[in-house]
Amino acid sequence: MRLSMYDTASREVQEIAPGKDSISMYCCGPTVYRDAHVGNLRTFILSDLIQRTLKLQGSTVALIQNITDVGHMADDVTVEDKVLQQAKKENIDPFEIARKYEAKFHHDLALLNIEPAAKYPRASETIDLMQVMISKLIKNSFAYVGSDSNVYFSVKSFASYGAISGNRIDSLQPGHRYEYLDEGGKLFHADWALWKSAGDRTQMIWDSPWGPGFPGWHIECSAMSMDLLDNHVDIHVGGIDLRFPHHENERAQSNAMTQSESVALWVHGEHLLFEGRKMSKSAGNVILLSDITARGIDPLALRLVIQENRYRSQMDLTWDSIESAFITLKRWRMKVEMWGSSLIVKKDEEIYESFMNDLDTPRVIQRLRTLERDLTISDEIKRAIFLYADQVLALDMHVAKRLLALPKNCEALLEERKIARANKDWARSDALRDELGELGIHVSDTSAGQEWDFA
Repeated sequence: MRLSMYDTASREVQEIAPGKDSISMYCCGPTVYRDAHVGNLRTFILSDLIQRTLKLQGSTVALIQNITDVGHMADDVTVEDKVLQQAKKENIDPFEIARKYEAKFHHDLALLNIEPAAKYPRASETIDLMQVMISKLIKNSFAYVGSDSNVYFSVKSFASYGAISGNRIDSLQPGHRYEYLDEGGKLFHADWALWKSAGDRTQMIWDSPWGPGFPGWHIECSAMSMDLLDNHVDIHVGGIDLRFPHHENERAQSNAMTQSESVALWVHGEHLLFEGRKMSKSAGNVILLSDITARGIDPLALRLVIQENRYRSQMDLTWDSIESAFITLKRWRMKVEMWGSSLIVKKDEEIYESFMNDLDTPRVIQRLRTLERDLTISDEIKRAIFLYADQVLALDMHVAKRLLALPKNCEALLEERKIARANKDWARSDALRDELGELGIHVSDTSAGQEWDFA
């Protein structure tokens, strides 16, 4: 059994690269003008889960993740790049802004045990690749130079536009007359800029066959992925918000250049809410990894709670769920330590099949919870299976941050309390909780059942 995942384009679960042992992978990276929030990090954890699962099945992976340090315009109808906007706010050079937040991005990835990509190409350092691709698209009548000196992709030239998102050219609504105020040279409202004329802009511009300017956002991923992965991507990963227009436009550009289906599978991670609402500055609920560590919580607790949810289901993150995951993480680490010191891993068929079945990480975690309580399985086997699962979950299960053993009789008291709750004997349950508290064990009740930690 090999890894199969839900392909957004075909709307089906498909095996990744059947018959191939070497797999090419591309993940849309960050726009480095601010810290990545936990919603962004969910996508990067998804990419890491895929890479680790492919390795678990014995494949080698060539992963490319871009760094967008130029070309990503603001969401409203303006002409200013997000990096340039932030540079003005902080009153420093835009490339200094980009390098600052790029370094913070890599720091967050390391804290979450996300394995590095093979390469992290920067948009600002691959302008030549974009210009070569744009020239080919113009030559083959997929792009044109507008009356405003911007270069546009002609959406009408690409018949299968909309395959990923379900949008069709004849049903696309103009919205604003132009995508941005300076795009009045389009032949059709849904065309998009591949290269933008510098105009009054003086920073982050480059010479080109069409005059000084800078790249559009969508062309960056096409140029980098096609060049670095030999014109074919086995699996392309990103957040669901990129499905349209970014990935739709990217597919059109790449396929128009290669004259083939350049991406085999498109995989999208769903939205992450925080305490029931979309994260936004106006709502004041944008959560960063640094906010989690500031509370004394291991950042891998975020990884655990994210993996308790299916990647293509919308997820509502809360502080309670993060703290509950932290309790579970500490308990598992201490139990793995108590179960021995061997580094041997033992394959568990249910866990393996769950990973391969569209990354069913919630089922893997439930299997570990069941295994933890199973009195018929030896401690040695439990440890070996936990370590096996951790090759993908990447929770540092072998690292007991606090090497403490349960006080005498606590296992029995915890089990007795579980039975009391099952029997709805709330008085006995409360009494046992108080007794455990006196022994230094904090007990909490979650939707997943009884959890404990050292007080």
